[in-house]
Amino acid sequence: MIKKKILVTGGAGFIGSHLCDRLLNEGNEVICVDNFFTGSKQNIVHLLGNPYFEVIRHDVCFPLYVEVDEIYNLACPSSPVHYQHDAIQTTKVSVSGAINMLGLAKRIPAKILQASTSEVYGDPAIHPQVESYWGNVNPVGIRSCYDEGKRCAETLFMDYHRMNRVAIRIVRIFNTYGPHMHPNDGRVVSNFIIQALKNQNITIYGNGQQTRSFLYVDDLVEGLIKMMNNDKNFIGPVNIGNPHEFTMLELAEKIIELTDSKSQLVFLPLPHDDPKQRKPDITLAKATLNWEPNIQLDEGLKKTIKYFKNLLF
Repeated sequence: MIKKKILVTGGAGFIGSHLCDRLLNEGNEVICVDNFFTGSKQNIVHLLGNPYFEVIRHDVCFPLYVEVDEIYNLACPSSPVHYQHDAIQTTKVSVSGAINMLGLAKRIPAKILQASTSEVYGDPAIHPQVESYWGNVNPVGIRSCYDEGKRCAETLFMDYHRMNRVAIRIVRIFNTYGPHMHPNDGRVVSNFIIQALKNQNITIYGNGQQTRSFLYVDDLVEGLIKMMNNDKNFIGPVNIGNPHEFTMLELAEKIIELTDSKSQLVFLPLPHDDPKQRKPDITLAKATLNWEPNIQLDEGLKKTIKYFKNLLF
């Protein structure tokens, strides 16, 4: 079998590190690019002895010159705590990073996949969200750097495809969780687990009735690889997420039960522009990629709780 050379930007991050792992296990050569703003060497330290794995410390806002067959563009802070820390840089990573990686894909040439997000739908006016929905996004809010940055990246991918015939793939990722999540990223799953393990109050924003769908990271990686390798030349965008919907209250109660925690629930004001509902329609992913999630929430949470237990204790 001929090894493919694959570039993963954001490869030391939560999702990127799992993707690097899987691609290496499938017999590929992997170049991990990360500036380690939110990525961690701890996520990839077990891969460093592999002769087919290479790490480059690099910011995708600047051009990169390598020879590869495929590019997975995952580089971007993806939790509100991190992407609001430097909103201008977040937009730069999404837009300039896309331009630089698309330029690389055009020159080599290489197939390139953009890790987009369900945030392109904003606070959706239709439910569940289908790929044909254009979204309801605030262009001037505190989350706009991420939402609009990712929307602009999708535009760039489509225009490079139309004008330069770059082989692209666009995946819209819905809430994902699992080992290697940053413990202080402010996301609901990691927040609740850390608080429950420490027997601290679990903080719920709003009345707890807002909903999310939670996808375990292994299912996401399967979806990304299937999208990259699909032989129908299907470019997307396609939703990759779990269509089962849970309220924040249900999630908190489930985590308290699984951790045997003494935590109590406390309620805080809802953050600005926080979506009330988020649930993917995955009809397109099923039809074109033969993909749907396999790992149920209880199973995925148990694995994630075990990871955070080891991290904390």
